[in-house]
Order: sequence, then structure tokens, then C-alpha cells
Amino acid sequence: MNTLHFLISLFLFSCFLSLVLSFSPPQTHLPKQCLDDQRAPLLQLQHHLYYAPNFTFSSKFDLWDVNTDCCSWEGVTCDAYGHVVGTDLSYKNLSGGFNSIFDLHHLQHLNLAGNNFNTTLFSYGFDKLQNLTHLNLSSSCFHGQIPMKISFLTRLVSLNLSYQDDCYWRNGYDYNSATLKLEKPNFKTFIKNLKFLTELYLDGVDISTQSTKWCETTSLVLPNLHVLSLSSCGLKGPLCSSLSRLSFLSKLILDGNPISYLPPNFLEISSRLVSLSLRNCNLSGHFPTENLLSPKMQSIDISDNDFLNGQLPEFPANNALQSLSLFYTNFSGKLPQSISNLKFLTYLDLDDCNFFGPIPSSIANLSHLVNLHLGGNMLSGSIHSSLFTLPLLKTLYLGENQLVGKTDEFPNASSSSIERLYIGNNYLTGLIPKSILQLPSLERLYIGGNSFSSMKLDMFVQLKNLKGLHLSNVSLLIESDNRSLTFPQLESLMLRSCNLTEFPKFIKRQDKLVDLDLSNNHIRGVVPNWLWKSSLSRLELSFNMIDFPKQLPLNDANFSFPMLRDLDLRPCNISAFLEFLKSLENLVFLDLSNNKISGAIPKWVWKKSLRHLFLANNHLSSLDQLLPNQSSTSSQTSLTGPICNLSQLRHFNASHNNLSGAIPNCLGKMNDLYWLDLQGNNFSGMLPKFSKATHLYILKVSENRLEGKLPRSLAEGTQL
Repeated sequence: MNTLHFLISLFLFSCFLSLVLSFSPPQTHLPKQCLDDQRAPLLQLQHHLYYAPNFTFSSKFDLWDVNTDCCSWEGVTCDAYGHVVGTDLSYKNLSGGFNSIFDLHHLQHLNLAGNNFNTTLFSYGFDKLQNLTHLNLSSSCFHGQIPMKISFLTRLVSLNLSYQDDCYWRNGYDYNSATLKLEKPNFKTFIKNLKFLTELYLDGVDISTQSTKWCETTSLVLPNLHVLSLSSCGLKGPLCSSLSRLSFLSKLILDGNPISYLPPNFLEISSRLVSLSLRNCNLSGHFPTENLLSPKMQSIDISDNDFLNGQLPEFPANNALQSLSLFYTNFSGKLPQSISNLKFLTYLDLDDCNFFGPIPSSIANLSHLVNLHLGGNMLSGSIHSSLFTLPLLKTLYLGENQLVGKTDEFPNASSSSIERLYIGNNYLTGLIPKSILQLPSLERLYIGGNSFSSMKLDMFVQLKNLKGLHLSNVSLLIESDNRSLTFPQLESLMLRSCNLTEFPKFIKRQDKLVDLDLSNNHIRGVVPNWLWKSSLSRLELSFNMIDFPKQLPLNDANFSFPMLRDLDLRPCNISAFLEFLKSLENLVFLDLSNNKISGAIPKWVWKKSLRHLFLANNHLSSLDQLLPNQSSTSSQTSLTGPICNLSQLRHFNASHNNLSGAIPNCLGKMNDLYWLDLQGNNFSGMLPKFSKATHLYILKVSENRLEGKLPRSLAEGTQL
């Protein structure tokens, strides 16, 4: 009996145990530590990468603690089995090699965006990552042909190779032509295996070899696309009707491609979209109003198409628009009161169009609005003070319109979010509202070019966060002893045409000035040394009767201005080229027109960085200082003359001087030259052959002693 009882008890216990185990999670779902064969490639990766801001070695890549589990490392994601399935090292200024990452065969997500690799992609084994679904290599200075190996990643869902040039901008380089391209393989060959793609970002990739076939190819090969972003790819239009086949497409970005016109069924295509951007696409004709009324559409940018016409419709209450940008188009008409129905609108940019009439008071109901741009139109009437009370508004741009009258005070200024306020170049009168001077977050204030009453400079001292102050054409009252003004540190100060008679002394304490304009005043005397700030990028002193010290302390380490790019000194009673120009190696814009400078142009004036050089209406006799035993003819026609080093020159005006000899042949070989004015001199001989100056837009050579026939190459200049 005891034995039977024991067996029954044992049976019941085993049943109970089985029942408990059936509700327990399987051991395969328990998290495991990083496997050794996954850890090793990551350690190799850390060894071969380094931090390189501005492409300069800074320090070793030491992000990960080798004494911890690699699945816990920043940017590393593992699955339940300890396999590395995600690596995100984006925006860390990294450079070096990353070959070891291709030994992580389980990798599904790889993000190396926003780094400084500055290399090609050919040496990397992308085809080893057959499980990869998301690849982001954007903005990392990769260049050259995109390797075919990437097209073998047949499981890819999202591919981003866009905006490699952003990397150069981010590191302080103005321009770099190095970019990614699709030639061999071409675009069609590259995407034919990527049938599961839902997101394709190739902005800035050169696809010009298939510039007219890209649209049909995309429609046929990538049926699952949700996002198509191909800005500045060298594509040519028009958009094809077959885009309507992409039934899942919700985001279409084609900025910077000369598409020219839209297909007849564009309304059908756009009706599915949530976001549309066709900025600077050379569009013309009438833009269908219905596209602005699509219930799904949240963002539309068709700006920078100056021949594109249209009007704003009456907006229904169910509109989903959050962002609308039409700036620099030919849209016209009145702004409708129904604009207040755009309840979700955060960004509205209608700058530089042809809108007229009053600003609708209903705009004050757009409580989510952050940026409002209505500048450069023909808007009239007064400025409603309610605009200043929008709770989230940061930018208000109403400049360059026909707004009139006094601007009323507005309530709750101390709680406003406004950071940038532009109301300049209108017909506003009276006193500037005290409310504006109480905006706690205000950083940029542009009120010049109106008919405001005289102002005292010290009234702006209370704006503690101010960085930019533009008071041009304001009758400004400055106390003679203004050096003690406790102004915030400004970056931009525009005091053009403010009836100044001396250099404002408070500038002496401004050490962050980047942009300074004191032009068209009545300033006399010597330019003080303290005006030359090392931070300056642009300086305008034109139309003042000023003198320069014979010698500036250029040897003083604290007295240098390496950032100075734009310098305007016309007319300033200057009789010789200023010695301090020797040290300005980054100068892009130089205007010395309408002075009294005579003789030859010193070699140190011809900066390689110069793009815009204005020397008109002086008494110059030669483009080059001659060496002993050198004739003027050999100097002027030489391909090695100083002017020939200006490979980036775009605008050169040396008209109405006493220049003689032949016009340098190298001017006809400058690819970027678009404006050349040499009229009113004594040049002789024949015109250069403008074989490479294909962008030449203006050519003025009259009132010289030129002879011979016009070069045939001028007929090939499509812009002339």
C-alpha cells in the first residue's frame, strides 16, 4: 500500500512539475553576454578608429571599456544570443578604417553617419553583411564610385548615402567637389537587387549618367518605397507619370534638380504624400492649388522656383499642414483669412513672393507657429501687435514690405519666445515699441530702413541676449562718451547711414564681432586700431572720409584678422593699396572702387581666395608690378601673371582706369568667371579666347583700343 501511495504521489508531482515548466519562458530567450567572436571585431574597430575634427588627428577612439560586456557598450546592440546586430557610431568626428566591422555577420543596423572618413568605399566588404537591413553612411566625406557590393545587400530596407558634402561644410571647408557617384554601376544596375527598400536617400550623389531615366527605373524596380530623397543628383525632368505606381510613397524630395514641369497626374501622386519638397527645380507655370489642400500633406516646400505661379486657396478646417515654404516663387494675391485653419502649422515661409494687401489678423490664431516669414512682398497696412504674442513664435520676418504707421505696444513681452525680429525696410513711424526692448530671448533685431523717430543707442543695452543689431537709416543719438555702455557681445552690428561723425567707442569692447557695417556716415579721421577685430568676417567702411594709419601692428599676435573675407572701402579717400592687405589670406570680396589709387597693382593684392574684386574708377596703370627687364606686353599676356592665380574669380571690375597692354589671356580660361568689366581703359590687341569661361554673363570692354574679330568662343557662351 505504501509503495502504491508513493508511486501515485510521484506521478502527481511529475505532472505538477511539467505544468510549471510549461509556463516558464524557454532558456533561449534569456539574455546572453557578447560572444568572443563578436567582441574581437569591435576591439579591432576601436583600435583602427580615431577622433579627427577638421580632418586632424585628435585622440584615439576610446569610447568602450574593454573590461565590460561589449553588449553594454555605447552604440552596440545585441540579440538574445549575444550576436551584435546594431552598431551606431554616428556624429563622433571619427576617421580611420572600419574593415573589422564586416566580420559581424549578424549585423542588421549600421550607422556611421556624420563622421570624417574622407575616403572611398571600394576597399570595404559590404557584401559580407547579408543580414543588413539599415545602412547609413551619410555626411561622412565619402567620395568616388559607390561600390556594387552595397547592391548585393538584398535585405536592405533603408539606405542613406546622402549629403557627403555636408561633412566638408561641418569641418569649415566652403566647398569640395568630391562626392559619391553612380556611373559603373549606374543607377539602374545599382538598385535592381534592392527590391525591399522602403527608404532611399541619395541626396548629392551624382546620377547624371542616367539623368532622364531615373524616374521610370525607380517606379519599376522599387515598388515598396515610402521615402525617395534624391536632391541635387543631376537629374533632369520631367517627373514621370509612372511615379503613381509607388502606392506606398509618402515622402518625395527632389530639390536642386532641373525637373522643369510636373506630370498631368501629379495630383494623384501627391495625394498620397505626407511630405513634398521640390525646391529649386526650375519649375514654371501654374502650381495646382489642390496640392495645398491634400488632407494627408504635412509639409510642402516648392520654394526657389521663381517662375512658378499660384495663389493660396481658402483652407478648410481639416488641413494637416505643419510646414509650408513658397519663398522666391511668383505666388501672388492676398493672404486669406482662412489661413487660421492651419491649426498645426509651425513653419510658414512666404518671403520674396508677390503677395499684397494686409496681413490677416487671423494669423494670430496659429498657436503652434514657430517661424513666420512674410518679408519681401507688397504687404500693406499696419503690423498687428497680436503677432508678437504668438506663444511659440521664435522668428518674425516682416521686412521689405509696404507696412506703415505706428506699431502698438503688446502685452506679456517678458514671456515671449521671439529670438529674431525683422521689421526693417518698411514705412513704419513713431517710437519703437518699448515692448520690443523687453523681449528676453531676442538675439537678432532688424529695424533699420523705416521712419522711426530718433533713437538713443543705450536703449538697446537692456537686451541681454542680443547678438545682431541692424539700425541702418536710423537717426541715431550716441552720447560722446559711449565707451562705458554695457552692451552685450554682438556678432553683427549694422549702423549704415546713421549720421555718425566718429567711430563709436563702445565697439572697442566688442570682441566677438563678425559683421560690422559703418558705411555711408560722416565719419572722419584715422581708423583706430581697436576697430580691427580678429573675429571680423565682413567690414564695410565705404562712403566715409577716413584715413588709415601708415603702419598697423601686424606683428602683434593679437592684431590679426584671419577670418576677414569681405572688405568694402569705396570711396574712402584711399591713395595707395593698404599694406595690411598683405596679411588677408582668406579674402573673398574686396572693393576699392572710386578711390585715388594709382600705379601698378602689387602682387600681394592678387589673393588666390578672391572671387569678387572691384577696382573701378581709380588711376591704375598696370595689372602687375613689372620685374626688371620685363616688358608690359609679356607680363599682361603671360599665363603665369598674378591675376592668373585667381582660379575662383567670378566678378572682376577694373573699369575706368589707365590700364594698358593686352588683356590677359588667362581671363578667358577661368571657369567661374561670370562678370568682367574692363571698359574705359587703354587696353590694346585682341580679346582673349573665352573658351573655358562658359558662365560669362557680363562682358564690358568698350572704350579701349582693341582690334581684330570677336572670338568665336563668345557665341558658345549660353549666359552672355
